[in-house]
Amino acid sequence: MQEIIRILRPRKRERLDKYLKEAGISLSRSKLQELIENGNILVNGTIVKPSHIVHKGEEIRVLYKKEAPFFIKPQCIPLDIVYEDEDLIVINKSPGMVTHPAPGHLEGTLVNALVYHCKLAGGTGKRPGVVHRLDKDTSGVIIFAKTKEAHLVLLKQIETRKMKRRYIAFAWGDFELKKGVIDAPLGRHTLDRKKMAVTFLSSRSAKTYYEVIERFGDITYLSLSLETGRTHQIRVHLEHIGHPVVGDPTYRGRKRHPYVDINRFKEIMSIIKRQALHARSLAFKHPRSGEELNFEVPLPKDMQNLLLFLRNTAKK
Repeated sequence: MQEIIRILRPRKRERLDKYLKEAGISLSRSKLQELIENGNILVNGTIVKPSHIVHKGEEIRVLYKKEAPFFIKPQCIPLDIVYEDEDLIVINKSPGMVTHPAPGHLEGTLVNALVYHCKLAGGTGKRPGVVHRLDKDTSGVIIFAKTKEAHLVLLKQIETRKMKRRYIAFAWGDFELKKGVIDAPLGRHTLDRKKMAVTFLSSRSAKTYYEVIERFGDITYLSLSLETGRTHQIRVHLEHIGHPVVGDPTYRGRKRHPYVDINRFKEIMSIIKRQALHARSLAFKHPRSGEELNFEVPLPKDMQNLLLFLRNTAKK
């Protein structure tokens, strides 16, 4: 369907994607950004970026396929609940579980388990209550909203970068610096649309901070935090600087580097079957009370086993 919006009185310096979301178009902000980048949303007949600032008198044409109402099947799947109240629920997600239903994964997701356990609110379609996501094979702490009001407040904390997320990862190679920042824009890979890449074409700014926890020569144990939260951000950024996440099948984390002994490499790959990336902690203000909350979850078993192996085999 096509919607035409004429801007009469825009709010001060508002981005196009945010303006459309608040104008009532029933699509997620990430979907709106995708439509803008693909040229399905035009401003005065011209392709623009999601960050385009709307102005009085502009005409916005939005062409999209309206999705039919989607039923999420409640499923009795065990949940590792870190915290829960009437407004939100915090989960320690296990690796291998998709966050919400998507093509090819309509059942068995974290959202399927949550709608069986409780009521979620906010979000759209296949993403009720979703505030942020974790990749299927990334483990760790994740939050969902149980009321529309909580969803809006938590999303605002994400957008204003007041919600703090910290990750733990194992990356190939030895980092030159103790701590640093990777500042490189991310967009869809030009050849493989399922992948992300560092690119200046239809990209969005992305910044990742890292700090070395422990060194093992051929592998470095890292703590990371995000200023932005782009798809696959940590995985792509670490690959970009030549230190892919250990075990990552998509971004060169399962390819042996020349400095890694072949037998040691095989042993490591037998321990970790996925990207060695874990969302360790989440800090935010409670959407109702304003109380500062901070939740931390331990490393999953496979990453614990990898850490133990690296410490036991480290050169003295």
